[in-house]
Amino acid sequence: MSSGALSADWAPSYAAVPRSTVLPDLMWPFDMEAGRSVAVSKADDPAKWQEFADSDVPIVTQWDDGKHAGTEPGQVPTSSASMPSVVFRMLQQLDLQPGHKALEIGTATSWNALLMAHRAGPGCVTTVEVDRAVATAAMATVERLGIPLHVVHGDGFQGYPDGAPYDRVIATCGLRSVPPAWLEQCRPGGVIVAPWGTDFSHGDAVARLEVAPDGKSAAGNFTGPVEFMKLRSQRLSPVVHKEYVPGSVAEGDESSTTVTEAEFAGEQFGPERFALGLRVPQCRQVVAAKDDGARPIWFYGLGDRSWACCMFRDGEAARVWQAGPRRLWDEAEAAFRWWEGHARPAPSRFGLTVTAEGERVWLDDPADSWTL
Repeated sequence: MSSGALSADWAPSYAAVPRSTVLPDLMWPFDMEAGRSVAVSKADDPAKWQEFADSDVPIVTQWDDGKHAGTEPGQVPTSSASMPSVVFRMLQQLDLQPGHKALEIGTATSWNALLMAHRAGPGCVTTVEVDRAVATAAMATVERLGIPLHVVHGDGFQGYPDGAPYDRVIATCGLRSVPPAWLEQCRPGGVIVAPWGTDFSHGDAVARLEVAPDGKSAAGNFTGPVEFMKLRSQRLSPVVHKEYVPGSVAEGDESSTTVTEAEFAGEQFGPERFALGLRVPQCRQVVAAKDDGARPIWFYGLGDRSWACCMFRDGEAARVWQAGPRRLWDEAEAAFRWWEGHARPAPSRFGLTVTAEGERVWLDDPADSWTL
């Protein structure tokens, strides 16, 4: 694998279970050159299908919770095969060893779970999939390949208590909080690996948590940025703009800011979006496309109807409008200044502590933590 994510200890599993063995005949890989998902049929173009199957790109395998039909991409991707580089980086962080009992949340194509089952051994890995059609297809794949893997159709939020305790728990879906059941079902000293983030943006990071000796908490640092489809029980409904701003932005209080677009917007997977989400709770940020030199960035309160808009325009100071009980732009700008003042920390400097009572995040030192 050209990315270098495939370590020598996982190479035998990769050789035994190539990603191409689990992919459907019709799939929608992300075409890096086109910048979008494209339909590829194995029957119509087997060479192109194989090329994408072997490429380090994400591949959508279901749209719109299965309600989509036809070959064109649907509205919302709801199941996929992740980039191989992401898969193997997370598996390395999981530190799965032969004989470990492991629970995976989010079966999808079953590729990740099959890799785990090949490494851990017969009877060691259970994977849970909430979508019945996806789970059924995964069961058929497992039977066809003959690799011992227990596929369960169920809500991964509840874990799978029948197989507990587990040495390892891994999620292949994004979280907004770690379900208490996962902590309860992972043994003391065990490891939980999961993409985690806030509703501020899709800019998540992988959390690697070690369960405390008393089994009552788990803590650890985040690693690199990722973007995963969310655990269905934690998906956020789309924001309806008119419910917040029924008229013009001029109805809000106007001000300006010296923060620039390049500083604040950053890159899609830049560290600022993850960091700001940790400092501006219960808020959704929407970064609009740039048009004629202007880019608005919107903020919507998730606990009330507070909103803010920062309009960046080339060559001009940014204008701000905000309304509601919260001053969301003021919170966002303060969070940005805080991030700058702490030397622009990457996700790896942040950490997460999970208990039955809730979660706390921290920068550098678990003793200096805060709730969201």
